[in-house]
Amino acid sequence: MKIGFIKVDGNHFPNLALMKLSTYHKAQGDTVEWVNYWDRYDRVYCSKVFTFTPDDLTCIQADEIIKGGTGYKISNDTLFCDDVIPDYSLFPSFSEAYGYLTRGCIRQCSWCVVPLKEGNIRPYCDIETVLQGRKRAILMDNNVLACNYGLEQIEKIIELKCRVDFNQGMDCRLVTDDVAKMLSKVKWLRFIRFALDTKSQIEPLISALEKLNRYGIENRKIFVYTLLIDLHDSYQRINLLKRLGVIPFAQPYFPIDGKSDIPQWQHDLTRYTNKTMILKNIDFKEYRPRIGFQCNEYFKT
Repeated sequence: MKIGFIKVDGNHFPNLALMKLSTYHKAQGDTVEWVNYWDRYDRVYCSKVFTFTPDDLTCIQADEIIKGGTGYKISNDTLFCDDVIPDYSLFPSFSEAYGYLTRGCIRQCSWCVVPLKEGNIRPYCDIETVLQGRKRAILMDNNVLACNYGLEQIEKIIELKCRVDFNQGMDCRLVTDDVAKMLSKVKWLRFIRFALDTKSQIEPLISALEKLNRYGIENRKIFVYTLLIDLHDSYQRINLLKRLGVIPFAQPYFPIDGKSDIPQWQHDLTRYTNKTMILKNIDFKEYRPRIGFQCNEYFKT
């Protein structure tokens, strides 16, 4: 069979589902390639991670087209190949391994698809299986600190001396003194990542930072995702992170159904927050994202 792949999302990360499908089909003797719209295929897989990503409407010449991923349907596991080693030749410019140690989450955040798609947290894979001989890994666990298996895997990461990045962030509410001590021993690719999506997470985050500080982790090495839902609340949380000296990363709120446009203030606050030099030098209310408009206008209504 001649198999074609389309990675609908334009983000720069490798697509794990397509990499696993590539391994599976190559083992069957099939040919695998990125879709050339001039060619015809026996089967084409379209993978879309995010609901807000526009679909690829280009005419595809194929006997069968399979669309999968959360971007199409939350419960859609069509592109899921659990026990297959990813084919990294699809993304030759990436040297890191990609994968999960755990799946699911103990939280029930209303804006998150994980509870609906994956359910409660559970063991999924061993770090050595993810690494496949590599020394660096991007791990996409949603709440690795929430189960003993996840903590055991972090201990193993320390023993292996590999470098990792839990790129979805960790749960600051689960950082005990023992966990902070353990995290201080990990060789991080770049940052330790947490989230501050609500006011209720402020005290746990500050507590986690204090514990990490005691074990030599400075705030400038902490990266914090910040979900934008309410303007005033989002502004206050980002200012707090700015004062703490951590690295905030603003994320606009996209409803799970992907049907609603995000308001302009979210676009502006995201750009302000994620441009380090702008964030450091002025307050958001002083920011002028467009000619004739200053963001203090948002706070007058």
